[in-house]
Amino acid sequence: MISFEPNSKSIPELFGLLLDAIAPRPIALASTMDNEGKPNLSPFSFFNIFGANPPILIFSPSLRGKDSTSKNTLENVKIVPEVVINIVNYPMIQQVNLASTEYKKGINEFEKAGFTTLTSDLIKPYRVKESPVQLECKVTNIIETGTGGAAGNLVICEIIKLHYHKELFDENGTINPEKIDLVGRMGRDYYIRAKGDALFTLEKPQGVHGIGVDQLPPEIKASKILTGNDLGILGGLDKLPDLQDIDTFVSKQVFYNQLKELQADKTAFIAAKHKIAHQYIEENKAEDALKILLFNFL
Repeated sequence: MISFEPNSKSIPELFGLLLDAIAPRPIALASTMDNEGKPNLSPFSFFNIFGANPPILIFSPSLRGKDSTSKNTLENVKIVPEVVINIVNYPMIQQVNLASTEYKKGINEFEKAGFTTLTSDLIKPYRVKESPVQLECKVTNIIETGTGGAAGNLVICEIIKLHYHKELFDENGTINPEKIDLVGRMGRDYYIRAKGDALFTLEKPQGVHGIGVDQLPPEIKASKILTGNDLGILGGLDKLPDLQDIDTFVSKQVFYNQLKELQADKTAFIAAKHKIAHQYIEENKAEDALKILLFNFL
């Protein structure tokens, strides 16, 4: 473990280490307007949702590292406290990257990046037609976290109208993650595409209380073969199997004779059980895996 206090690193070093580790981050393509009606468009990955009643988004335009000045987006929302948060997906990421360019104040990033403006229904800033989800927001508060370069400014926004492309939805009225094709920001020049093999499901435990990892025998918890994910899955089971179920199941498996030959060598016996159980867990057979792990010859 490498440990250090923030002030032991330069700001650029610390900034890079944080962005590499706290990722992936969703990207807000923020559309704002100045007091002369000129639009501004800029992406921010210091962004997320922070409640649904009321629906609250927060994004943070950091002060510029080189001279501690504020970005046009921050200046705009202080004057016209409204913003459209346009959600970024893969088909538009190159244009979003272009919009991140530090153009001079007054330059229209919609035009530079080739985006199409849509008039918002309730606020002044434009929506981005190409974005799969466009959220019209009122800025309710701005919290400045510092005055030096790279200091954050938390722009707290309440969503007052939502716009979704209809093709995002499946027959159940929920958003298909393959269709929305979201992009996440990593550190440096790295991004991640939330599609295909990058997607996986994980059912949240509700109603049923798992036995917990603490109820597993020490031999299982100390395993050098089972992963933390394996232990989490086993701990999520609602009960331990009884001895009769364990013996009945294992005695009928093809690996039974293999285990029987190893029973005199405790280390080899445990390792074999754990390797087999790990494979079972990967095949979504956690209950059977636990039976294997708890099996012992009498």
